Amino acid sequence: MRKILGSLVLALSLAISTPVLAHGDNPPETSSHGPVMSPDQVYQAFGWDFDKAEIKSEKLADGFYVLFGLGGNIAVSVGDDGTLIVDDQFPQLMPKIKAALKQVGSEKVDFVINTHWHFDHADGNQALGKEGSWIVSQSNSREKMLSDNIVNFGPFATEQKAFPQHALSDITFDTTMQFHINDQKIDLLHFGPAHTAGDTAVLFRGVNAVHMGDVFNNSGYPFIDADNGGDLAGMIAFCQAVHDSIDDDTKIIPGHGPVTDRAKLARYIEVLTIVQGRVQALIDDGKSLEEVMVAKPTAEFDTEFQANAMMLPSFLSRVYASLTR
Repeated sequence: MRKILGSLVLALSLAISTPVLAHGDNPPETSSHGPVMSPDQVYQAFGWDFDKAEIKSEKLADGFYVLFGLGGNIAVSVGDDGTLIVDDQFPQLMPKIKAALKQVGSEKVDFVINTHWHFDHADGNQALGKEGSWIVSQSNSREKMLSDNIVNFGPFATEQKAFPQHALSDITFDTTMQFHINDQKIDLLHFGPAHTAGDTAVLFRGVNAVHMGDVFNNSGYPFIDADNGGDLAGMIAFCQAVHDSIDDDTKIIPGHGPVTDRAKLARYIEVLTIVQGRVQALIDDGKSLEEVMVAKPTAEFDTEFQANAMMLPSFLSRVYASLTR
């Protein structure tokens, strides 16, 4: 999912020292994941302070911006036709997000596209849906929004509650969809399970930029939500399909981390493919997850991908889960 995996040491220590959140009336499963944390525990563990958070903007082209805050990056197209954004972070941040949008010429959000349904990218729906923004997502993401779900990071997990009616996607698509707004042709593309089962890449043809959501993380190893349809092979295939749909001048907006380029995406695909092959070979040899971790199949990439003592076990556990599911 993200940059937040860099804070998992704190997250795990907090989860262990606080009561576990029951899933419905049943105790959480501990055999396949660690303690289940409440949203407030997750926010505290990741160091997310909504009161102190700042929303920063970066202009990529006339009428096109990226907002950085807490959670997923927000792409913004603003112009005579209105405002379209990609992802919306948290309702607690909406006043600050709106202030940043006003500075770039937006009066209200007409459309919000969710790259997927995870809380740090789509919880802002709860504020924008009430105000009449049209919410768009891939159809599988809307299905996940309808129910409570456990998001399993491996060392710990969190429960994401079903979205209220006003925060659900109003418009869904299966594989492709197009917008024509603010002199932009915008392609919404889905290439199958990747980070989740319902990811969307949003390609802004006019300004030659693409928002990839958490299929592409530019702040560390990715999170593969293997328990909710995520798939490592699918993530590689999804990234390759986007790579083949753009050119060397395309600006790439990752789910987390700074805006980058096609060469960085190609390197990401290369590393994930190498890791997939190495872990699969270990699995074929009958190795357990613990034995895979001891083998250190990512060692030469860990500095490049900013891995730490907790991000790495989380990444490898989700890779292992994806390849053995």
